[in-house]
Amino acid sequence: MIISRTPVRIPLGGGGTDLPAYYEQFESLILTAAVNRFVFIVVKKHFEETVRFTGYHRKEVVKTREEIQHPVVREALELLKIAPGIEIVSISDVPANTGLGTSSSFTVGLLNALHAYKGEHPTPETLAREALTIERIILKEPGGLQDQYVAAYGGLLSLGISTKGKVAVHALKVDPHVVSELENRLVFFYTNFSRTASEIQAGHAQAISSGNGQALESLHEIKRIGLKTKTAFEAGDLDGFGRLLHAHWDSKKKLGGNISNGSIDRWYQIAMEAGALGGKLMGAGGGGFLMLYCHPEAKHRIRALLAKESLKEIAFRFEATGSRIILNI
Repeated sequence: MIISRTPVRIPLGGGGTDLPAYYEQFESLILTAAVNRFVFIVVKKHFEETVRFTGYHRKEVVKTREEIQHPVVREALELLKIAPGIEIVSISDVPANTGLGTSSSFTVGLLNALHAYKGEHPTPETLAREALTIERIILKEPGGLQDQYVAAYGGLLSLGISTKGKVAVHALKVDPHVVSELENRLVFFYTNFSRTASEIQAGHAQAISSGNGQALESLHEIKRIGLKTKTAFEAGDLDGFGRLLHAHWDSKKKLGGNISNGSIDRWYQIAMEAGALGGKLMGAGGGGFLMLYCHPEAKHRIRALLAKESLKEIAFRFEATGSRIILNI
């Protein structure tokens, strides 16, 4: 039996500029961080010559890998040439479609477990690239590059993406006590809205490709804010980061009407009036988790007010490691 554990992520800056429609013209900078909520993949040999998969509200038992309906499972088994006689189970700490990159964490974790099943030890770069091959090339799912890389590498990362799609991975140079204080100043609430990121990202890519000037200028501004965010992090200027979150919020909403909605806008305004310096929706927008930056003394006010709005608070801490094998018997 093999179990892989792969973190989900929170975006910190530059989100949206990792779409090919953007970085293939202008390059990109993404700041992102793994957090301590995980996707677990269990893989074990099965005595029957079948492929068994349980997860994501479905169970499949088929004779060949080509018959598997779950597209990522099917293509991962094909990519690594795994024969029938295998059982795969997926368990996640957080639901899908909430802006935390769970789908790519699933892909990276599955690949890691299947490599271990074959007695192989892939590098984080290999896992990220294979996940991108499955999701973006084989399945042609729209989206960016950050989720696969942060799931594979873990930590707080700066990702530089060239016009050729080459990704330069660097750990953010942030003092540990600054990281600890940042954790103390971030608060997360589940909006009770879920959304399909691929639909939102496909719309953004279409806007860029069609020459939508407002969408393109918004992404240019988001990249500039990302560069300023990197500088603020490395200087330990956390309040500067909070204010940049608010600037990012304003720029991201210019990408389209599906980024937020009336309820989310109202909750954000409530938090800002209660002492938050800024915030953002996780992932492409439209719902999922709302992250807010505030000083500790404002937390109790924000918590009380958003609790009255029936929002559930979820605590996250940063996770230093990417996908790893936690059991191999």
